[in-house]
Amino acid sequence: MLVSQILKSKADDGVVTVPPGTTVARAAEILSSRRIGALVVSADGKAVLGILSERDIVRELGRRSTGCLTDTVDSIMTARITTCTRTDRADDVLAWMTAGRFRHMPVVEAGQMVGLISIGDVVKARLSELEHEKDALEGMIKGF
Repeated sequence: MLVSQILKSKADDGVVTVPPGTTVARAAEILSSRRIGALVVSADGKAVLGILSERDIVRELGRRSTGCLTDTVDSIMTARITTCTRTDRADDVLAWMTAGRFRHMPVVEAGQMVGLISIGDVVKARLSELEHEKDALEGMIKGF
């Protein structure tokens, strides 16, 4: 399965972005109200500057307590981002996420973000693919 197929299967809410300079407190409010696990930090909504995840916020809260809430997202975001394209295979993306220990990956083409996939999206797609394979194999065994 390709990343393009995963993107098509997602509800098209777009990618939630925040500009650099947004406070961590505001980012936490957005994460909570949207019920999502990460925000892409982008000045224009297309170029990825970084990702701020719940994990990033919790790490800073553990290190510095609530003092980090007035910091800006660009000061604690993950700036070294691995991206993929629509033509990458889901198995490869899952391997990259597992090896890098991250759960969100921007889909980028020609320097522009075209989507965001989570490890949950990839696992769901892979499970669907395995279910189809199982059904096909059962059909072959039963002679359908």
